[in-house]
Amino acid sequence: MKRLFPAGLLLILTTAAFAQSPGKEAVPQTPATYFQPLKWRSIGPFRGGRSVAACGVAGDPLTYYMGTTGGGLWKTEDAGQIWTNISDGFFGTGSVGAVAVSQSNPNIVYCGMGEHAVRGVMTSHGDGVYKSDDAGKTWREVGLSPTQHIARIVIHPRDPDIAYVAAQGALYSRSEERGVYKTIDGGSTWDKVLYVDGGTGCAELSMDPNNPRVLYATMWEHQRLPWKVISGGPGSGLYKSVDGGENWEKMHNGLPEELGKMAVSVCLSNPDKVYAVIESDSDKEQGGLFVSNDGGKSWTRVSSDHRLVQRAWYYIEVFADPQDENTVYVLSADALRSIDGGKTWEALSGTHGDFHDLWINPGNSR
Repeated sequence: MKRLFPAGLLLILTTAAFAQSPGKEAVPQTPATYFQPLKWRSIGPFRGGRSVAACGVAGDPLTYYMGTTGGGLWKTEDAGQIWTNISDGFFGTGSVGAVAVSQSNPNIVYCGMGEHAVRGVMTSHGDGVYKSDDAGKTWREVGLSPTQHIARIVIHPRDPDIAYVAAQGALYSRSEERGVYKTIDGGSTWDKVLYVDGGTGCAELSMDPNNPRVLYATMWEHQRLPWKVISGGPGSGLYKSVDGGENWEKMHNGLPEELGKMAVSVCLSNPDKVYAVIESDSDKEQGGLFVSNDGGKSWTRVSSDHRLVQRAWYYIEVFADPQDENTVYVLSADALRSIDGGKTWEALSGTHGDFHDLWINPGNSR
């Protein structure tokens, strides 16, 4: 399946002439050394622009991290009253796609660069993964720069040296630098453990925290062209690994034949139950929320509410409540919540019209 979304085409023609008038002397050039002491600093926007990544700290209800699409990574230690930029001077780019904090050692934070929303006003691609060992005071780059756009990072709940990266990959061209990457040495080295083709990247990862060797990944065939967005195709698929990413099985039973962008979330309270929100055919009749009660062996669509996949190519997320398997959240155009396993939905209100990420405290979902 290939979904096409015509985009407005803005063509700006600029003509400038700097011809020197006859008889006038050229203006002398200022020596470059005059400008060497000057330093660039950010003067806006005030909130850093759009945000597509957020993460809290288990056990500390006051500390959160927020990744913006053009303003870098921010941190609050007072539940959001004051935010401080913690990436200036460390990151090579300002577009953040994912941030994750280790549950076993909250001083360890991974940040993946390059926003994953494929809208027409994307700020820039990213430059890989950065890691902090001191809760964001300092950072170092740990690789994967060619991936350009990172959608999610998940960390082993008991070993922060083991982490997985969902690399969505280059947006405007095909590239082999995409898929699921794994490190077992804290980012010193990375192995690509799931790869489909040069046009298909990983849009989402979910780990079973009870058994961290069990992972679910959504692979998404996509490309952005100047005049359209391609969302979906034969490369798209929903995958599961039971051996820490060494091997993957593509799931089919009960899923639509045509797959676009997808999100997946395994329930902490019942790891056999997995939610997936799926973009399917262009008229949305085959997509919606799917549930598996047997660890992905079979799937059933429980809701075809169009709000679930309203702007899937832009962003689509699903999060299972860690303490209540029947409570599930979907972020599409609206933020939606269901308390009956996805059968009915209520829209959540907030200060903004759309919601791009959600972090739920695994020990206290309230």
